[in-house]
Amino acid sequence: MNMNPRRTRALALLTALLLSTGQASVAATSTDSALLIRGAMVFDGTGRPAYPGSVLVRDGRIAAIAAAGQALAAPKGARVVDARGQALLPGLFDLHTHWTPNARPAELPQIANLYMAAGVTTVSDFHEPPEAYAPRRAWLADIAAPDVKFAARMSTPLGHGADWGDENTTRWVNSPEAARAGVRAVAAYRPDFIKAFTDGWRYSNAADNSSMDEETLAALVDEAHRHGLKVFSHTVMVKRGKLAARAGVDVIAHSVQDMPVDGELVQLMREHGTAYAPSLAVYLPARVDGSGAAGTRPEVLRQRERNFADALRNVKTLHDAGVPVVVGTDAGMTGTPHGASTLRELELLVEAGLTPAEALVAGTANSARALGVDDRGTIEVGKRADLLLVKGRPWERIADIRNTQRVYVAGRQVHGQGTVLPAGNRALSLPAEPLAPLVDDFERADGRTALDTLRIDEADGGNDRTVQVSETVARETGGKALSVQARLSTKPTAYAAAILPLSRGSVAPVDLRAYRGIRFDVRGGTSVLRLEARALGDRRFIAPVDAAPQWRTVEIPFSALQGQPPYRGKGPVAEWKGDDVQQLVFSAGGEAGGKVWFEIDNVGFY
Repeated sequence: MNMNPRRTRALALLTALLLSTGQASVAATSTDSALLIRGAMVFDGTGRPAYPGSVLVRDGRIAAIAAAGQALAAPKGARVVDARGQALLPGLFDLHTHWTPNARPAELPQIANLYMAAGVTTVSDFHEPPEAYAPRRAWLADIAAPDVKFAARMSTPLGHGADWGDENTTRWVNSPEAARAGVRAVAAYRPDFIKAFTDGWRYSNAADNSSMDEETLAALVDEAHRHGLKVFSHTVMVKRGKLAARAGVDVIAHSVQDMPVDGELVQLMREHGTAYAPSLAVYLPARVDGSGAAGTRPEVLRQRERNFADALRNVKTLHDAGVPVVVGTDAGMTGTPHGASTLRELELLVEAGLTPAEALVAGTANSARALGVDDRGTIEVGKRADLLLVKGRPWERIADIRNTQRVYVAGRQVHGQGTVLPAGNRALSLPAEPLAPLVDDFERADGRTALDTLRIDEADGGNDRTVQVSETVARETGGKALSVQARLSTKPTAYAAAILPLSRGSVAPVDLRAYRGIRFDVRGGTSVLRLEARALGDRRFIAPVDAAPQWRTVEIPFSALQGQPPYRGKGPVAEWKGDDVQQLVFSAGGEAGGKVWFEIDNVGFY
């Protein structure tokens, strides 16, 4: 395709400008030049045996495929890749990951880089609250990245996923009516699918969480399907797997591992078209990174080994019975690193008894169908050009999948020799923006701050959990304030907190260097009240607050905020920078099992 010279110059100038500002996206690279991958062994994911051939890509799509002996000329200006001795496969999927700030790396671009380096071109993120979808999608659009799909999370009160987050993070439902209302609420954020935590079994290593009943789950699935959303479930027991299949769940996103699967579960999954993403990597007793055995109690390790043996057997049984097996890892959880765990999952599927070719289909075509994206997952004309070049023959020796040479997302090279990624792929955060002085005066009736961010509740987690209610109330002098009331759990560190995000979804940091401190009105009935500023990289800063029953105005200079060590792990005490802050948190503690309350108003910076 010939490009207009004026358009060529304009595109070059735009690309240079974006690169200089660190905002270049993969879309800013050349899309008008075709790509010809010549002489590869093509494993197309359709079930056809690998064959020698060439693939032509135009505008991010597969335009033509030629087997050996057929002519496929390179269009004028096309990039030509000599792939002799290499295998060409569809880009890999990982349908179960957590892009969590508690893992390392924690930064979105660094996680994206790891997946691209592993040949993973479509990823499902189960971790984000709905408020974070829009800013994270915008961030991903400005860098080279796999296509990331976001899950809306739904559970039962005190169920898995709801035992630590509030309803703005994981929606709590315990009836068919609540399930339908919950789906409608999260659907407004345009998730890509729904994750339902249906099974509270904790692998005989901890006290069980609550589980979702079949009527509630069936209503959730039905309402989700009405909105065009597939449902993945956290299901880890055979009896709960039967419930999930009867309810019409699209994908069971964990291994059922309490016992061998039986014919009834097989029949139900086949009847209802339920796919199976066993996430073997997260259950590997020693963990993918080798950290699982050290420091683990012997009885816990033995239980893991028993569960894992059942998990391996059950993958083989379900696969042999015709249940679609797909790839998901739970990466981001302890000992399960991003990218590397996807490749390990493929190897574990082979250890479970699938052939290497079957494992590759699980990680490509089967996963695409389960996620409902029919424009990728195989190498066929018209499909999106998510492609992976590796040395070797991974359909015969699955370990060859680790020999990554080049990776393409929608036809654009994102990994391998000659790749030039946007500057944003090296960034550890979005640029910090200046902030208006008023954070919240609590006058809005929709639960959002004066910054148009969504307030969040936070309390200690677990089955014995603090119960709190946060609501706006009228002040005697006029206007409104935020009132937080709570009955603390019996844990000595019990607390209740209100979080005021400084950017939508707490994704981008803000720059507070134009201010000297934080000002707010406060009163309360608690022996322990504190203000916390949370910043990038698990950086926390705390100051105590005197809470008397009468209203008073408090000013806390930034210099009075005490840096804290990392929330998890070891590290130095944080030092205040001021240009990386994401949240303000007001939290109250007190006597275990007791009641606390506080009210705040007119929170801002001075």
